[in-house]
Amino acid sequence: MSTWKGERLETPVAVTRSSLPPLEEYVDMLKPLWESAWLTNMGTYHEEFKRQLKEYMGVPNLELFVNGHMALELALQALELKGEVITTPFTFASTTHAIVRNGLEPVFCDIHPSDYTLDADLLEERITENTCAIVPVHVYGNFCDVYKIEEIARRHGLKVIYDAAHAFGETMDGKGVAEFGDASMFSFHATKVFHSIEGGAVTFRNEKLAGRLYELKNFGITGYERVEYVGANGKMNEFQAAMGLCNLRHVDQEIEKRQRLALRYRERLSGVQGIRLCQENPKVESNYAYMPVVFDGYKKNRDQIFQDLAKYNIHARKYFYPCVNHYDCYKGRFDEKDTPVAAQISRQVLTLPLYADLELDVVDLICDLVLE
Repeated sequence: MSTWKGERLETPVAVTRSSLPPLEEYVDMLKPLWESAWLTNMGTYHEEFKRQLKEYMGVPNLELFVNGHMALELALQALELKGEVITTPFTFASTTHAIVRNGLEPVFCDIHPSDYTLDADLLEERITENTCAIVPVHVYGNFCDVYKIEEIARRHGLKVIYDAAHAFGETMDGKGVAEFGDASMFSFHATKVFHSIEGGAVTFRNEKLAGRLYELKNFGITGYERVEYVGANGKMNEFQAAMGLCNLRHVDQEIEKRQRLALRYRERLSGVQGIRLCQENPKVESNYAYMPVVFDGYKKNRDQIFQDLAKYNIHARKYFYPCVNHYDCYKGRFDEKDTPVAAQISRQVLTLPLYADLELDVVDLICDLVLE
């Protein structure tokens, strides 16, 4: 237990902080880039990173991208979908934007109140003759009800593309998260458990998608003087790939550090009236990506706790708030009242600071503030 006396911390505590390899390790990776001057366009590091990721994630098919959003947007384009896509409003903007930017219509399904993922029990009633796919999100690293979602999708002939931005390195029943669905998108943004500064990947079941994804991320170019698709510049550069290779060597140790901190949070905050923590799934080997806490009937509400922490230079995050179907850019198009659980959780949830280098004493300080 901390001996903190209640003073404002001199050094700010952010909700997250990027894990970095030893500087010398990354610098050593950069020397060959100076010698070759091959800095992008699927160079040596890009191909090695791709190979090692496939091995780590246990998948035969993977394509790298400049970031997670472009990975998802181009994955949806590669599948040549038309019509409606069922997804969750309790997610980051990227998920829905990728759907809309492909000319598809998002249909929002409410979330489960215990883990905040898409409620599979409500899924089937959202399916119409225009539905072409489902885009569930493994929120905070909480696994979706993958078995039920995919059983429903098979019966209705729908594609399943997971937004797995929060779920890198996780397994369920011993099966890697990347092995589920027709495809999964991963974000390697600097704030994630595993990162390549910016970056992303798509894992996929049908190997025929490999060529299409490769071409779409390179402007749709299919030959030296041939452009067959309206693609984008979605290529990961060599500096990103080098960082990814370095961090991949350390990611398991980083997850272990996160676990220690998450367990302390749970030890301090579990069983407190008015405070709810995510329900843990014993079948899932977690990456401890986030520490979401829901304040429901607590002596202070979420916004008050948020402000109290900020006074002491501790910066939590209202993640996700507001729900996507309440965004200004979609005003008049959707109604958050259609997803009441998601709307409620978005107003009550606060993600507390959690990153590998966070000190255990600081976790105790945060818990002290929340509880006192």
